[in-house]
Amino acid sequence: MLVKWLRENTVSAVLLTALRIFLGYKWMTAGFHKITDGFDASGFLKGAVANPVKGPDGVVYGWWASFLDSFALPNADLFNVLVPWGEFLVGLGLILGCLTTAAAFFGVVMNFAFLLSGTVSHNPTDIIMGILIMVAGYNAGKYGLDRFVYPYLGKYFKKVKEEKKATV
Repeated sequence: MLVKWLRENTVSAVLLTALRIFLGYKWMTAGFHKITDGFDASGFLKGAVANPVKGPDGVVYGWWASFLDSFALPNADLFNVLVPWGEFLVGLGLILGCLTTAAAFFGVVMNFAFLLSGTVSHNPTDIIMGILIMVAGYNAGKYGLDRFVYPYLGKYFKKVKEEKKATV
């Protein structure tokens, strides 16, 4: 019932628009400050590797700590670009309502990465908002650029499918 309301109701589309603009503003400003102020992920990554999330039985996400130590830390320069620009583009997508579901998905992925690294902050509430936007699908971007982008993408993929079918 809630999913149907989120996906089809006009009132929910308006509420989701406000929610995605709010969340998008948070993402975009966080990314913008990292882009303009200079961002270095290596300190965060070193801290996450040195102090992984622990429970009563020891390290909880050993696989994540291993990933950070063996891949992320040696490639900190890559993350110095991916994190700020990822945050900025997620925010821009949410604010404009363009590829809204994809923007929310990548925002949730980043929130989980921060959580797995031991940073709680506002990540749980951002995950909840992102999941609501993803569940709503098209309705979350109905009052945004998705209204124009989705029909175009539909025509494009239909054409690609027909061309592929004709060559088989």
